[in-house]
Amino acid sequence: MAEVLSALADPTRRRILDALAAHGEATATVLAGELPVSRQAIVKHLAVLDRAGLVTGHREGREARYAVRPARLNVTARWMDRVAADWDARLAAIKRLAEAAAPPDDTTPSAGA
Repeated sequence: MAEVLSALADPTRRRILDALAAHGEATATVLAGELPVSRQAIVKHLAVLDRAGLVTGHREGREARYAVRPARLNVTARWMDRVAADWDARLAAIKRLAEAAAPPDDTTPSAGA
């Protein structure tokens, strides 16, 4: 999980994933043509994404073609959903406690006023 989150922390790598998702599959040369990053930098970013299990690459002749591996993204998204649900439950419990401990609302006018 840490390797996936670390890989996703970089905005260039997120843009590479977006571009790969749009193309289905692309080479580092194609990606470098679309992003303001050199081909060598794209290759390094792809290596990080590959180690995190977020992309897969295969050789086609002299070129390596890359594609997104959605399984790791799905696992990460499910984990993040669970964490968010836990925090929502905790915040709801704090809100209930705060509301239960709050003094009554004094903004309603009294009958004699």
